Amino acid sequence: MAFLILASESPRRAALLAQAGIIPDAIRPAAIDEAVRKGEQPRLHALRLATEKGRKVQAESSGKPVFILAADTVVALGRRILPKAADDDEVRACLAMLSGRRHQVITAVALITPDGRLRTRVALTRVSLLRLTEEQINDYVQGREGVGKAGGYAIQGRAEMLVKEISGSWSNIVGLPLALTVALLRGCGYGR
Repeated sequence: MAFLILASESPRRAALLAQAGIIPDAIRPAAIDEAVRKGEQPRLHALRLATEKGRKVQAESSGKPVFILAADTVVALGRRILPKAADDDEVRACLAMLSGRRHQVITAVALITPDGRLRTRVALTRVSLLRLTEEQINDYVQGREGVGKAGGYAIQGRAEMLVKEISGSWSNIVGLPLALTVALLRGCGYGR
């Protein structure tokens, strides 16, 4: 089977792939500038970052033919891209903004094939949070699960109790739309 590199530092992405029986041969995080460019829309932002991560790992690889899988997840409220919460205050601010509202979780997946071709896909999941009380927000913040997470929450943890409704892929909210990713890998010849 062809060599697969996961261009991600997210243990959640590796765990999701493992659920599908796919174990990357190597995990190589790609440190890139993730700043939002002026006027950049959420979908295009996620696509750009996933592609840049994949291309950076490709450039750092030894040149042998490999599959490189990269992804980027953003949480968007309308056209506004919420940050990966850096601290408790940002988690609190994100949850206050999302409280009682529907938002989008967008994950772009980029796959570079052994012959150097780039294939991309985008998944969108709509998530509605309950109208949160200050106490609920504070309880969640104290658990420290939202730090480092897009939009300030991790659906696979305690935040699931704050969700009113999900429309779309649950694994997309975690960070990798699994069915879409497996179909992309298989469609490009990985695992045959």
